[in-house]
Amino acid sequence: MKKRIVSMELLRILAMMMVVMLHYLSKGELLTSLTEDFDTGSYIAWLLESFSIVAVNVYMLISGYFLVESGFKMRRLAELICQVLFYSLLIPPILMAVGVLRGDGQSAPITVYRLLQYIFPSLMGHYWFITAYLVMYLLLPVLAAGAKALSRTQLRNTILLLLLFFSVSKSVLPVRLETDAQGYDGLWFVCVFLVAAYMRLYGIPFLQRGKRAALCYLGGCALIYGLTMGVRLFYLRTGRLDNFIHAPYDYNHILNLFAAVSLFYAFLSLKLSGDSLPGRVILRVAPYTLGVYLLHEHVELRTLWPHWLGADAQYSPWMLAPRAVGCVLAVFIVGILVDMARGALFRGIEKLGVKLLRKRE
Repeated sequence: MKKRIVSMELLRILAMMMVVMLHYLSKGELLTSLTEDFDTGSYIAWLLESFSIVAVNVYMLISGYFLVESGFKMRRLAELICQVLFYSLLIPPILMAVGVLRGDGQSAPITVYRLLQYIFPSLMGHYWFITAYLVMYLLLPVLAAGAKALSRTQLRNTILLLLLFFSVSKSVLPVRLETDAQGYDGLWFVCVFLVAAYMRLYGIPFLQRGKRAALCYLGGCALIYGLTMGVRLFYLRTGRLDNFIHAPYDYNHILNLFAAVSLFYAFLSLKLSGDSLPGRVILRVAPYTLGVYLLHEHVELRTLWPHWLGADAQYSPWMLAPRAVGCVLAVFIVGILVDMARGALFRGIEKLGVKLLRKRE
């Protein structure tokens, strides 16, 4: 078993917390439209969004960094599918049992389409991240072999051309591109995987100093915020570029990728011991982070939990950030505990299956 890097597992935890923050802000309706007037709370909410928006790219960079060497595993694919089905299938009946989901047409009717989302979550885009991730993972044997077979120059040039098409073009052209999926697709995940593969195989010397990488992350996120507010101001004065205002917050924007890569290197440079108490806790918690996503982003829960936690309550705008952090921590802890229970259940079923097979033999 390969030794896990504690700093990377810590980054995995942080990335998932950022994902929860993004959903708290958006599903909690705290992000005022960029084309409307702002109050103090709106500026704070978008600032939090700016420093969390790298989460998906960071999560994919971690996966790609290790997958390029570990390779495709059918067992891992089966485990992932079972984990997704555990949440997509079990959450609806639990919500019905407690009265949150009635399914009688009076509150939240369960349609055939919704049932298909439960049964085929990956094919129906129930969890868009999982759908995009599976596309990348199924292509992993080809991608990993290709990344290793190409020379450093060939791989670098391939990545640059892909980024030019999928990222740079949409980042500089002030129009809506019909081919732009904003990074919510498997093709963008393939691009991020290749970037991570290059980082693993050859490294990016400029970012290999931790302090420099941390400053680049902060600077990249500040640029995302500043560019957006600048374009927004231009729109409010001229009524133009409304399609370009939100672009820096897309996952495939070049600033987003740059900030994500920088944050990755900032954590990679940290020297954390897995033998210390914090290290042991990190290594214990990190494998269950995906469960946090699968729980809080379930189609029947994603718009409910932020309001359960008071996202729409009236309070001072200066309390927005601490309240948001508190809610994120609460959701993260609950998600980790639930997935730990799910993991224990799966291990128990696996052991039982092994015993039954041995008895038959």
